[in-house]
Amino acid sequence: MTAAFISFVALFALLFFGIPLAFSLGLVGLIAFSLAIGAHAASAMAAQVTWDTLSSYSLSVLPLFILMGNFVNHSGLSRQLYDASNAFVGHRRGGLAMATILASGGFAAVCGSSIATAATISTVALPSMQRYGYSPALSTGSIAAGGTLGILIPPSVIMVIYGSMTETSIGHLFIAGIVPGILGVALYMVAVAMFTAVNPEAGPAGPRVNWPERFKALRQVWMVLTLFLIVIGGIYLGVFTPTEAAGIGATGAFIAALMRRSLSFRELLHILFDSARTSAALMAVLVGALIFSNFVNITGAPEAIVEALKAINMPPLGVMVLILIFYLMLGCVFDALAMILLTVPIFFPLVIALGFDPVWFGIITVVVVELSLITPPIGMNLFVIHSVARDIPMTTIYRGILPFIAVDIVRLAILVLFPMLVLFLPRQMG
Repeated sequence: MTAAFISFVALFALLFFGIPLAFSLGLVGLIAFSLAIGAHAASAMAAQVTWDTLSSYSLSVLPLFILMGNFVNHSGLSRQLYDASNAFVGHRRGGLAMATILASGGFAAVCGSSIATAATISTVALPSMQRYGYSPALSTGSIAAGGTLGILIPPSVIMVIYGSMTETSIGHLFIAGIVPGILGVALYMVAVAMFTAVNPEAGPAGPRVNWPERFKALRQVWMVLTLFLIVIGGIYLGVFTPTEAAGIGATGAFIAALMRRSLSFRELLHILFDSARTSAALMAVLVGALIFSNFVNITGAPEAIVEALKAINMPPLGVMVLILIFYLMLGCVFDALAMILLTVPIFFPLVIALGFDPVWFGIITVVVVELSLITPPIGMNLFVIHSVARDIPMTTIYRGILPFIAVDIVRLAILVLFPMLVLFLPRQMG
């Protein structure tokens, strides 16, 4: 237990001095394992972890979904998603902000990255909301909150990493994220309605669009809807594995980009190189995390925590509440990926010992990690929005995100108290 504590202190020190996360995790894990077991055993373990991770069939889903997201991102579908959403809800008070949430959910369904979702939707939605006189707080808050859907609505890069670290079915995680994702969209729209009910001038209603125009706008996004239904529907029905679904999704996104004539040879090379670079970075981080996780496991820290909790006779739900409070505090200073990599090796054995479902815990973890993306002062989505709208002060963005943080906590409580909202669809899978 003491060795695990010292290793975490050393890890945080390296991160504080700017050492990349992958190298920090791998270096601390390798040195600590060497001191505990021996240098030869540590080098053999590191080599085996590296080989197993990079040659894993299930992990090949990661670069394929990243490639799919990059094709969709470069095909310009975000504008059509926003226009279609705006056609249906733009005439309501706060309608443009609601359209932003809906468009973010649609884009997240074929992207898998929160930062990419926030950055892409902000370039489309922010000018429109500014043109109609929306308050900067509501505009930036809705974009930042909508961006968090990127790591929950499948396919999700964070879910792939969690599934790989815990040997949990990635397909089950994807399907389990659908209902919480829809619930998130609904509650974010409720937050917009509450915001504009208190301050009607913050989100004036836009012009009403007739039904023929709405259906015309909806036809513009048929490729996104079809791609999502094929990929997620195929996984749900058992027609193909998540890896096969990722290959089909990447191919479909490539065809969609060609059909829209938005893909030159230069852009194709850029997409391929960017996808390879992102995939390599994530794989390196995952290898480092698994090396560090192996050391934490041999220290017996997870078992010691379980025994300590049994000694104080705390109920499982009480333990889960403490874990979630810890996550909320950690989210103020760490990003989503770092939180997953640092905490799952400790908490996962604990929650399994307490009888919680690994798929349910995975979704709960993703939901609470979402909050780190919009929690001041280190919420990554907030800084992405600020980089697009430099004339809007960070204090205004912080103020605008507060209603969305509140409904996110409500959603978290609902999913904790009613686990079947998460587990019903995975248990019906083919």
